[in-house]
Order: sequence, then structure tokens, then C-alpha cells
Amino acid sequence: MNRIYSLFLSTCLLMLATVSCKNYLDEQLLGNYSDGAFYQTQAQAILAINAAYTPLTFSSDRNRLWVFGDVASDDAAKGGDPGDQADIGLIDNFQIFPSNGPVESQWGEMYEGIYRCNQILTRVPGISMDANVKKRILGEARFLRALYYFYLVNIYGPVPLLLEPKNADQLQITQSPVQTIYEQAIEPDLQEAINNLPATYTGADVGRATKGAATALLAKAYLYEKKWQLAATTAAQVQAMGNYSLLPVFAQNFDQAHKNSAESVFAVQHLTGQVPFTGNRLNQWFAPRQNENGYFFNAPTTGFVNEFEKTSAGVVDPRLDYTVGRAGKPWVNGEPFDPTWSPTGYLTKKHEQPLAEIPSSTKGDGNLNYVTIRYADVLLWQAEALNELGRSAEALPLLNQVRKRARESYLNDPALKATVSGPGSVTATGGIPNGLLPDVTTTVQSSLREAIYHERRVELGLEFHRFFDLMRWGKEYAQAALRDKTTFTYETNRYFPIPQSERDTNKALKF
Repeated sequence: MNRIYSLFLSTCLLMLATVSCKNYLDEQLLGNYSDGAFYQTQAQAILAINAAYTPLTFSSDRNRLWVFGDVASDDAAKGGDPGDQADIGLIDNFQIFPSNGPVESQWGEMYEGIYRCNQILTRVPGISMDANVKKRILGEARFLRALYYFYLVNIYGPVPLLLEPKNADQLQITQSPVQTIYEQAIEPDLQEAINNLPATYTGADVGRATKGAATALLAKAYLYEKKWQLAATTAAQVQAMGNYSLLPVFAQNFDQAHKNSAESVFAVQHLTGQVPFTGNRLNQWFAPRQNENGYFFNAPTTGFVNEFEKTSAGVVDPRLDYTVGRAGKPWVNGEPFDPTWSPTGYLTKKHEQPLAEIPSSTKGDGNLNYVTIRYADVLLWQAEALNELGRSAEALPLLNQVRKRARESYLNDPALKATVSGPGSVTATGGIPNGLLPDVTTTVQSSLREAIYHERRVELGLEFHRFFDLMRWGKEYAQAALRDKTTFTYETNRYFPIPQSERDTNKALKF
């Protein structure tokens, strides 16, 4: 594991950015610092925690979370030119070898993040500095380490567990079981982070991990562990904080005007036009080639498009056209979408910015955040947990909050209201098409489970969650969803292989 534990302080620390031009990650550490010369001051501690966020960003091409979350699922295909990024196509087809590029790079990014957090948790306690700032930094490091391990266990399964810095000769470490990592790393880190982190930030610190973010990630961890009561209780604690709410229009979650909004529980920050680079490269990876200099990857599938509900008059769930570019509908710049832009006939819109914001010459320098946890997700986690506990009647209002926001986009989005016309297509209240996304009423546990699963797919589609949902829902559900991927088997493909480079260097690994 020597490769991933390079001494990051011997290089320039590439900083993240937030929505403001002066922000908590603007400051750059230039030059070379030995391990012993760093971690001496409060300013250095802040620079170190800022750098610990960097592996989460899409400012480089090494973070391929979208490949594992979307392309491996039934929601998206590789897209792009047939010969471009062949290793992504191999993941799409479940012909995955340990030497696969995304398999290698994702592992390296997540463990680099863990290394940075371990350094902070070991060295920052000894710095003479403001006690409140120190407490916050340690809370941020614990949140980030938990998030990195959460990604690792859900992509790779059992992995080596490191909770302190190790020398190169100490890195022959075998895998720990997934449950051990949840209970010895993820859960305690998040519980400690909740105690240390503030509920909110102001000014330049907006975008850092908060108490709400740590509580939400803990709820998600409990959900993935099927600790239903803890998941329901912890998700309810996020709601009780009163800091979060659904935005009036679904699409506002994916535009620069609403970055770090009331629905954003935790978001990975990006900013355009910075040196060193802190932009969001997904803006180019998912854009069409025509006029936008894009690569058109992560192309939505027909099965995903067909998942969105329609009324008897043919009015579709508005989240479809907020999420997907398709024939007959405007693309992000306002021009008609051309299905020949994509091998599937569709492109994702959630991570795209119009050329008026990011011109084609700098298309890969977007400034949209990646919203890791949305409040809508928290509501659906709680609904799922309550339903699994047999408390289906309590789950219904949470599910229906999400559906209500979706249909009421017709009341709150002027552009969407303008598309509604024709006799009988609008209710007497003058806004919502008849029969659009009615409240779910069933309290039959199995039926409500399917309704929640459906809602997760259309609400959170192309936000890199789908494959992990399918895997945690189990073999029967996963294999049915991925039946068109004929090479997929749950036993073989539940987790991705540990990279070949780690197999070569860490001889303690077991297979």
C-alpha cells in the first residue's frame, strides 16, 4: 500500500473552493515541507484539513464515483466514443480486471484522503492553537475519513483498515470485514464528528462539513447496515435541526445560483477560474461534443427514462426533463436536444452548465458543486427505515413530501408552467396537471418498499447512488435490475476487485 500513502506535504496542496471568491480553501500552500516542519501552527492545520477534502472533488479525472454509481447500474451507459476510456466500458459490461483504470484510481483517491485525515488526527492535537478551531478541524477529519471508508466498503467490500499513520514497512495489512469497518471506523468517527462540528457556518467557511452532514452520513451508514431503528432515529435528528428543507423547484439543486442551499446537507465544492485548478470536470465529461467540446459520457438509458411516471394525458414527472436531455425538449443552453449527441439518445443535465456560464473553451472548469447528501435523500432514508420497521403509515408523509415538491415545480417554475396547456390538463387551481404524481397511499409494506425504491431512482437519478442502492437491496433486486447486463452476477460483482497495484505491494491481502 506504499503507493497510496505518499507524503502529500512534500508537494503543493491543491485546494478546494466554495461558492464565494474568498473562501475557506482559497489559500495555497506553496513550496516543499518536510513532515517534521509541518503541523506547527493553526494556519498549517487549516491548510491540512482543506487538503483533506480534495480527493472528493471532480477537479481531476481520478475520482470516478460516477462510473461506479451510475455506469455500473441500469441508469446509465458508458457513452462517449466507442474506443474512448475503454476501462469504463469494461465496467459497464462487468468485464472488470484488477488492473482496470477507474478501479485503480478510485482506490488511490480514497486512501489518499484517509492518509490526510489520519495525519490530521494524529498531529493537530499537539498544535498550540484556538481550541474551538482545533475541535472543528478534528471533527471535519473524522467526517471525511468516515466518508472515504464508506465509499471504499461499498465499492470494494472488505479493505485494509488504517486509523493512524503507518510507515512503509507497516503497510502489509489484510482486509477487515465490512461490518468491522462500519463499527470500528465509520460509526465512531461520525459520532465524534457530531460532537465536534458546528451546525452551520458563515462567510468563507460555508461548505465545510457540519453537524448535520455528520448526522446524515451516520443515518446513511445505519441504513446500509440495515440497522433500521438507528437509521430512522438518526435521520429524524437531521430533520429536527431545522436547518434543511426541500427547495421549491427540483432543478435548483443543480444550478450555480443555489449552491450550498437549504437542501444541500453536504456538497463537494468547486469553483471556476482558479489557480491551482478547482473546477468541476464533470461539466465536460457529460456534455455533448457538438458546440460544447464535451465527451458525452454517463449517458442515461431508456430504462431509466421510462421509470418516470406519466399522467393519463401523457404529462411526465417534471424531474425527467430536469435530469435528462431528450428529443423534443430544450438542452441546457435552450436549443432543441438532438438525440444523435449520445449513443443512447439521452444525456444527463444535472451536472451541466450552459455556455453562458462556462464557455466551450473552458468547459472542463465548471463551478457546480457535487451534492453528496441532499435533504430529499434523508427523507427517503427515513421513509425506507420506518417501512422496514413495519411503521409504514409513518413512512408515507416522508415519501410524499418528496413527490409533492416534484409536482409543485409546476407552481414554482415559470418555464415549466408555460409548458402546461390544453383542455383538461391543468387542475382548477391553475397549476398542476391532473393526476401528476399523486400521493402514495398504500401501507402494505412490500408495495410501499417498491414505491420508495422507485422514488429514489427518479429523485436521485444520475447522482451516483443507484448501483450502491441495488447492491444493498440484495441479490434478487440487483439481478432483476441488471438483467440486461448479461455478465453481471451478484456473487462475483457485488464488489469491485482490489487494484492490481495493491495486490502487488501488499502481500497480506487475501483473495
